[in-house]
Amino acid sequence: MPMHSVLIQKLLSINAHLGKRVAENHFKIYSAGTRNAMTIIDPDKTLICLRSACNFIGSLVRNRARFIFVNTNSLYDDIIDNMTKTIGCRNDTSWRLGGFLTNSSSPRKFRGRNKKLNLTAVHPPDCIVIFDSERKSSVIDEADRLQIPVVGLVDSSTPWETFKKITYPVPANDSARFVYLFCNLITKTFLYEQKRLNAGKPETREDVQLSDQSKTDSKDNVLVLPFEKLEPLSEDLSDIKQLLDKLAILKFIGSVGGDMGLNEPKCTFEITNDTTCLDVIINNIESLNLKYGCSIPLLLMNTSNTENAIQKVLEKHSNKNVHTFLRSRDETSDRDLLKNSKKSSQRHNLYPTNLREVFISLKNNGKLDGLLSQGKEYILVVQPDDLGNLVDPRILSHLVRNNIQYCVEVLPTFSGVENSELLAQEQRIKAGQLKSTKKLWMNLKLIENPLARRTDKNFSISEFLDQPLAIALPMSRYLPLRKTSDLLLYRSDLYSIVDGIMVRNAARANSCDPSIQLGPEFEKVGEFHNRFKSIPNIVELDSLNVTGDVYFGSGITLKGKVVIKAAPQTKIVIPDGTVLENKVINRQSDVLSASL
Repeated sequence: MPMHSVLIQKLLSINAHLGKRVAENHFKIYSAGTRNAMTIIDPDKTLICLRSACNFIGSLVRNRARFIFVNTNSLYDDIIDNMTKTIGCRNDTSWRLGGFLTNSSSPRKFRGRNKKLNLTAVHPPDCIVIFDSERKSSVIDEADRLQIPVVGLVDSSTPWETFKKITYPVPANDSARFVYLFCNLITKTFLYEQKRLNAGKPETREDVQLSDQSKTDSKDNVLVLPFEKLEPLSEDLSDIKQLLDKLAILKFIGSVGGDMGLNEPKCTFEITNDTTCLDVIINNIESLNLKYGCSIPLLLMNTSNTENAIQKVLEKHSNKNVHTFLRSRDETSDRDLLKNSKKSSQRHNLYPTNLREVFISLKNNGKLDGLLSQGKEYILVVQPDDLGNLVDPRILSHLVRNNIQYCVEVLPTFSGVENSELLAQEQRIKAGQLKSTKKLWMNLKLIENPLARRTDKNFSISEFLDQPLAIALPMSRYLPLRKTSDLLLYRSDLYSIVDGIMVRNAARANSCDPSIQLGPEFEKVGEFHNRFKSIPNIVELDSLNVTGDVYFGSGITLKGKVVIKAAPQTKIVIPDGTVLENKVINRQSDVLSASL
């Protein structure tokens, strides 16, 4: 039996052809006649309209368009929810408030609710799909006013004023069985187009051959965009506020800093002037909130070992938009899954670790639903303790403007030399040549897809992040606290903390920070403090390499390239006030001659 006949029989079996009453003139083009004052809808016309609607939806999915699905019939709720979860679209209910499109930029404070409601996303949708057109004509009116195309079910009772505003009408009896069929077709259309987008499926045989030939070479290639090539922000502060109001930041607090000899997380360790790394991160976000009048929340995911230390730091930030929650334990980490995965590649090393735990914890603690209800669309997941400028609105603007679902921040490395200037244009680079900052920007709606499979023991979050965009940052924007050599850098005269934010010394001529390598004798914070009477002046330093039993006095100045290597069972002490410029010190006598 031909497929056309099968589909017609399917429509007849669910009574899609039964209208509600005699059709008016505008609906007669879909009518096959009447019986007992009831319109008989032509199933051939229904099938043609279904194909047109699905083709239109598919074309929008290929362009990563935004959709809103509108339904007021409670019988359809479960059907719509299952569809939106499967295709990765949020089931936005903000349309239930009048003016959800035309007044979306003016949230109001409702009586009885001591909070502001964000009526919908800042950007209007590209398409609205309505399952009960007659009952929600107000939504259609607003869509028509904004020239937003509408796909909607119509029947013989749909008035002309509503019917003429529906771009792709689908004539049928809007029973639960037909709505189920319609949602099933939409789901298949979405999944097919999303699969083609993710896989980059070629159209022709020649494309297939070229694709197969290049798969081996390009498996680990990542599209990298230089930070300097991002488009400038709008000069309108209200536009930047609306942009940043879509963002939330999640900082993953791992274990205590045992590698530095700490009994607390690195982010709670005081860098200088009673200021911790966590203080700097909070102050960075708060400065954006104050500058643009936005509300960017910071979520801290803790473990039971770090909760007390984090709460102690947060005591001085009680009036700021900071929230904590405990992570949900997951027996299988992403790292373990990747070791056994055939799809594992160097691209996966660009992401923060334990993303599976992060997303499951967000869902289990109710934070994900809370962020979505506040109108948040993107989340920045931060793993390292970074003292740099954490958020740049230009990155978020690029993601929103181009409808990019996720991206990572990286630092290019070429032949061991880290220099983002070598990357002048957008290009594809092997993941092995990129240094990960462990920061991930991600659309919150994308999290729902992997969470639906979280019970699968062989499932990895990275399966959904197989085509990342990477933003190549300049080195000056990335200031991680990983080891004591970083601590030396941030406590020196090269950096200072002004109003709680890390500021670089303008007196340094070199745009790059000096390279500092300290031997294992310095790796614990206790030993680091014992070996430095005070931190040297390093504004003019290019590189410092120290190994062995070495001690520094106070008021020391280091310039150019300095190497200090103490032989085994030999001690070197750099006296107070010493100036070392382009010197190699191997014994104590070398220090004395260098001071002359």
